[in-house]
Amino acid sequence: MFERIPLRERRDLLIAWLAISIAFTLIYIRGGVDPIGLIFFFVLSLVTVGVAFVLHELAHKFAAMRYGYWAEFKKDNQMLLIAVVMAALVGVVFAAPGATYVYGNATRAENGRISAAGPVTNLLLCIPFAALVFFGGGGLIALVGLVGLRVNAMIATFNMLPISILDGKKVLAWNPAVFAVLIIASVGILFWSLLL
Repeated sequence: MFERIPLRERRDLLIAWLAISIAFTLIYIRGGVDPIGLIFFFVLSLVTVGVAFVLHELAHKFAAMRYGYWAEFKKDNQMLLIAVVMAALVGVVFAAPGATYVYGNATRAENGRISAAGPVTNLLLCIPFAALVFFGGGGLIALVGLVGLRVNAMIATFNMLPISILDGKKVLAWNPAVFAVLIIASVGILFWSLLL
């Protein structure tokens, strides 16, 4: 599997993973925190936000490769910088760290399925994180679960918006019923996670 991820793409994924994790860490520590707290929130972000982002992008890549297309994630340095600066100054993370580019002439159906792979992955990741919430005993493990659940639901919801280059627009163009199921599931899980 790793041989299908070139060194440049691995580097871009790692840089984007770190930048997104830094941005979310800045959100968590806005009121001030000691060095141990800083390390804790950074590791928490790496495990939850980072994993959600990387697996989302790899889902697009491997879905495209399943159809015989080459696909590669490319970071967007400007958007990574905006994510970190906005988190530091405003307390909001707008993370569009880059995109997975598919090379070839994918059909509308293929493009829709490739686009759906990312949000579907995030929705599936909600399952183990929700299990941590309910079976984590209310401590640190439950906190990791809650953050992971919310982050994956947020990423799925954001990406399913049917606008611009987001996944939702391509899924809707392919299959409105699949789009409806994914957007309803994403928004539903997000609202549920905010009530926990």
